[in-house]
Order: sequence, then structure tokens, then C-alpha cells
Amino acid sequence: MVAIPQTQETFMGPVPVGGNHPPVFIAGPCVAEDAAMAFGYARRLKDITARHGVPFVFKASYDKANRTSGQSFRGPGLKEGLAFLGAAAREVGVPLLVDVHETAQVGPAAAVADVLQVPAFLSRQTDLVEECARSGRALNVKKGQFLAPDDVTHILSKAREAGGKNLTITERGTTFGYHNLVVDMRGLWLMRQYGAPVIFDATHSVQLPGGAGGKSGGQREMVAPLARAAAAVGVDGYYMEVHEKPELAKSDGPNALTFEMLDELVGDLVRIHRAVGRVTA
Repeated sequence: MVAIPQTQETFMGPVPVGGNHPPVFIAGPCVAEDAAMAFGYARRLKDITARHGVPFVFKASYDKANRTSGQSFRGPGLKEGLAFLGAAAREVGVPLLVDVHETAQVGPAAAVADVLQVPAFLSRQTDLVEECARSGRALNVKKGQFLAPDDVTHILSKAREAGGKNLTITERGTTFGYHNLVVDMRGLWLMRQYGAPVIFDATHSVQLPGGAGGKSGGQREMVAPLARAAAAVGVDGYYMEVHEKPELAKSDGPNALTFEMLDELVGDLVRIHRAVGRVTA
């Protein structure tokens, strides 16, 4: 049997990722709707992951600059959003991940967050990748929906040459016709060969981009099956959108999990990782 390729140990703030470490769970609402949500969600998600004995990184966007429609809710903005997201992460005691859409956002975001994320649509933007790498923060790059697995070698090279050290790559599905995505599980295995830990974005991978008339749809029922398959193939962590009431979410509701769904799924994934020898505790 061919062994699952081993990745290098990196860090998201104080949380070790890759190597022989348990899978990290990066979770939170798609967009930070308000301060109360940030504080409440960070606490609840920390409780769930702690109960299952897995590390947790809180994520949320202060500005969703890549919405399908210009009329869609984008978030509280850079200044206000970073302020309350940073406060929530500090109070709860968890690392924070935020995405950046342009080089001017890197400095302010790096002053607050532990992990900077380059969105999939911007994964080939050299200036943005390099500026994030130079920030000294951990960097997670989402593989573009238009890229092949081996294309991530160029992303990693750009980041490493700019001084980036704690690097991860996230799979979030590949464009498959109109308004649809597909996940090639072979890609998860292939990307691990390049050393950087590989994260599986289980909720964005079931998104139906622009498929709901001016906004994206989604297939929430497919999140768990794909995440369980990724666990069997071998990944270093999971990225998941969570909302208390997905039907009321201001962004990505159709593919978001409820807290109860997340709790059950985390348990399933930990058991699969143990079964394939990826978690020893």
C-alpha cells in the first residue's frame, strides 16, 4: 500500500499543523456580521473542538470583496471588523485567521491576526502572496478553482522566496461546468508531496458559485461525505463555515453547517484519522 505523503510541521499562531499532529479545525462564520457573533461563535467553536481534543483556529471575514453581486453584504469593513475579531480571539484564547484581498490590507490584518489567507480567486496574485509572506504571519493560500494540484508549487515558491515559513495550502474545489465545483481527492494526496500541510475546505467545496441568481447556492448535505473522504485520503486540517441559522446567514448560508452538524462531523473525522493512523491520542 502506498503511504500517505508526510508534510512538514508548520504553525498557525501557537497551533502546530502538519507532520504528525492532529488535524486542525479552522471554523467560523463566512463573514463577521457583528461583534456579538464573533465573541459567541469563537467560544462555542472552541468548546466543540476542545471536547474532541483537536486544535482550533477561529476564522471570519471583515470584508467579503468577492461577492457575486455588488448588492450583497460584505461585512463591517477592515477597521471595525479587525477590531472586534481580534478582541474576540484574544478573549477566548484562540488564533485568528482572516483573508486579505489587496496588499494594503496586509499590514493592518497582520497586526491583529495570526494567519493571513489569500482567497482562491487571488491565489495567482504574486504581489499579494509575497506581501503576506513578508508579514511574518502564517499564510494559508486557497488553491484557485482554476488550478491543477501541481500548480501550487509555484504559489509555495513565491511565498518561500519572499521569506514565508508557516505555509499551508487549502483545497476548495475545482470549477466543473457552470455553477458547480468538484473535488478530485487525488489532488489532496498529490499536494501533500510538496511539503506544506494541506487543508480541506469542506464547505466551500460544495458551493454552487453564482448558482442562486445573483448569489451562490450550496449543497450542505455533501459536506460530511466529502470531509470523511478527505480524512481517509489524508489531510492536515479542515476549513468549515458555521452559522447558527444558515438560512439567515448574510453570506454562504446554503453551504454552512450548524453547530450541531459540526460537532457530529468533527467526531467522525477524528475517528477516521485514528483508523488510518493519523491521530495517535
